Amino acid sequence: MTIELRRLIPLPLTETDHSESEIWEAESLLFESGQRIFIYAASGKGKTSLLSIIYGLRKDYKGNVLIDGRELSEFSLKEISCLRKNKFSYIFQGLELFDELTALENIQLKNRQTSLKTKEEIEEMAEILEIPEFLNRKAGILSFGQKQRVAIIRALCQPFDFLLADEIYSHLDDNLKSKSSGLIEKEISEQGSALLFTSLRESDNYLSFTKKYRV
Repeated sequence: MTIELRRLIPLPLTETDHSESEIWEAESLLFESGQRIFIYAASGKGKTSLLSIIYGLRKDYKGNVLIDGRELSEFSLKEISCLRKNKFSYIFQGLELFDELTALENIQLKNRQTSLKTKEEIEEMAEILEIPEFLNRKAGILSFGQKQRVAIIRALCQPFDFLLADEIYSHLDDNLKSKSSGLIEKEISEQGSALLFTSLRESDNYLSFTKKYRV
């Protein structure tokens, strides 16, 4: 699977200085399955906007986004839904968990669509990320760091060609960052997938990346 960006820029950024951006100043960028892309910049430079555009959540942009050579704006709602079910998985910066559901129920919302993981595999991932005792607690009472780990596991419980990870380590210590990275590395390697990973800092690097871009 490929994602090609052609002279892409979100409309709110057209009036700001983005002369140092390797994303918004590019004539064309091509992301392919198997790549690990690290995207970094200070807040407000458009990292979340980039992932949201690729995922089909935002349409306020100039330029083109091509999925396997086809313009994203031409996809029907049904086709975008299919992309999100089978091709794109997204770890949102805001997590997007349902507070009234348990951690496990939030994870199963994705997993039930494709049955990619068994309950035992989910429990094993929770053990690695040190939250097994929280699986049956409602998400609304969990700390933000605990929620981040739930969101990471949820995103890994579906097939994908691209994993979009938006500042996912903000409330994790170095130990948990390393363990989360190990899970992500294992899953993208097994699926032969690509990773688009955003961060505030160039030094916030716990995975091996094939390319880096400054937004």
